[in-house]
Amino acid sequence: MKKCVIIGSAPCEYGCVLEEIDQDDSFIICADGGLDVALEHHLTPNLLIGDFDSVKNELPYGLEAIRLHREKDDTDMMAAIKEAIKRGYRDFTLFGALGGRIDHSYSNFCSLQYLTSQGCKGVIVDKDCKVFLLSGGKLTLSGLKGRTISVFPFGVGFCTVSYEGMKYPLREASISSGNPIGVSNVIMEEQAQIFVHSGNALIFLLS
Repeated sequence: MKKCVIIGSAPCEYGCVLEEIDQDDSFIICADGGLDVALEHHLTPNLLIGDFDSVKNELPYGLEAIRLHREKDDTDMMAAIKEAIKRGYRDFTLFGALGGRIDHSYSNFCSLQYLTSQGCKGVIVDKDCKVFLLSGGKLTLSGLKGRTISVFPFGVGFCTVSYEGMKYPLREASISSGNPIGVSNVIMEEQAQIFVHSGNALIFLLS
């Protein structure tokens, strides 16, 4: 099945990141002002969703759109995620989810946790970083030698992790929310792995 790409409205510099989207192999949803970002990068969305209070462009004629009430519980990004899951999508990439209001960025980390709880894969992509959330299992990183990795517990008091191929290895170590020892590790091998043995781990892959 196609991957689901959701574009939010956070004011980030995307550079060539959005240009890597394979439009033929992606179902693209614009969450509210994400439409402006998509049009700027010559992407045609498959679905528009939001209360459209932050869109500067006119909504394109003929595109499917779901208009939400301004007074609502879910953010536009979360509403887009839930709609995509209803349609059967399980592999998500979120753009325009960082770099704006800090509370909106945090809510998008919560969206990653929601995706994990629904048995879906999700990653937030920005020009300078990628953000993953793992609840058990492992993340394999290939061809990224020299990149910085930071790992924090999310929604839990601690997570238990192991690292392979990192400058500072860990073996079933507990990272506490009150002691962020998981910050600023470095990938040292052509293939590195992060294993999450318990808890939720929020993983930042930085440039």
